[in-house]
Amino acid sequence: MNEQFDFFSKTSLKSYNLDEKVRYQLSMLDSLDAYTRKHSENVASITCRLCEYLKMDEGFTIYCTICAYLHDIGKIFIPPSILQKTSSLTAEEYEVMKTHTTIGYKMCMKDPKLRPYAAGTLFHHEALNGSGYPNGITAKDIPYEAQIIRVADEFEAITAKRQYKTHVGIVETLNMLINDAKPSPIKDTSDGLKILAEETRLGKIDRKIVKALFKVSIDDIEYEIAARIDYIEYLKTEITRIKEALKYYNKMMSSKSENKKTYFREGVKACLRRNENVESVPDIYEELNKSLKEREAHIKKLYSEVKQIKKLSI
Repeated sequence: MNEQFDFFSKTSLKSYNLDEKVRYQLSMLDSLDAYTRKHSENVASITCRLCEYLKMDEGFTIYCTICAYLHDIGKIFIPPSILQKTSSLTAEEYEVMKTHTTIGYKMCMKDPKLRPYAAGTLFHHEALNGSGYPNGITAKDIPYEAQIIRVADEFEAITAKRQYKTHVGIVETLNMLINDAKPSPIKDTSDGLKILAEETRLGKIDRKIVKALFKVSIDDIEYEIAARIDYIEYLKTEITRIKEALKYYNKMMSSKSENKKTYFREGVKACLRRNENVESVPDIYEELNKSLKEREAHIKKLYSEVKQIKKLSI
């Protein structure tokens, strides 16, 4: 394969050095539905990082990531009235939506440059226990790249703020995926005897991939914590600056002499930035402190999420 990826860190993709034909297909996807384009990019990034934690080699990681980028390419031909619907899909509409797998597969197979990545488009909604679509195949017939993409796809779709779904938290989403990885209930035959078929010992998705997703999720949260801590330090610096301005402001407001008022006003101005004005100093101080408290509270929540994820088992 000639495609080269520029990995600027172990957890993110910097750029997709993709073939011009692939770029054209992706630009078509973006022009029809911005959400699907962003979703595809996110799924590709998660897939790449899952491959790293699963200790896949570089060649497979690159291949699998491109498959993930293209996994929803068939949605180009799904009617916008369905693809962009803001409410839940009807049963009929859902059947139409499901065809994006076979449409995407045909698109890839018709183009020699896309053909190597066809498996991701066709199989990313298949389930290990045979309950998926479009073909209802089981674990032995589902390519591993598609198994990885399915986990990344479900995680991104649930946690993202979709047009027709409520945003769900990380821990709650991981618990949903843990449940999907659990074996199916044993089936009852018509005579009441229970059979233990191969698929009943499997869940919909692979446990090992879900475990890797725990690590990816922790990476994301810890990165967010680090970024927020940096911003909190910035806020504290800003609060110190405005607090000094507020001292001059209060003296200005309590002064009887116009000369003193002017003197302290200049003191306030010396502490302010270009887009700030003297009269807004109390509001700025209040807003900064409010913002600091909100962000400190959110960091505590993020630390709590990391602890909860570390306690998850599958």
